Amino acid sequence: MSWKWEYAFGAEEAARTAPADFLARVDRKAQELVRAAESLHIHGRAHQGIDPKGGNIIVPGGMFTYQVVVRSERVYVVQITYLGF
Repeated sequence: MSWKWEYAFGAEEAARTAPADFLARVDRKAQELVRAAESLHIHGRAHQGIDPKGGNIIVPGGMFTYQVVVRSERVYVVQITYLGF
């Protein structure tokens, strides 16, 4: 398995109504988070500790909240907020 990102919970539903350019910015930032997590947690499936704390990322037009789950080798976008700025 390799590292990927995906929407979780209600974020997938919210993504259906958000503008495409905003979602493209979320995608780029989420891909950056994936690359960072992959380089930090080289042996993700064998991880024994607790998962790192997630966070909020501000992108033009809004923000999103993410969580890294190391043993699943996933970055989950758990909430997106489109503000239109």
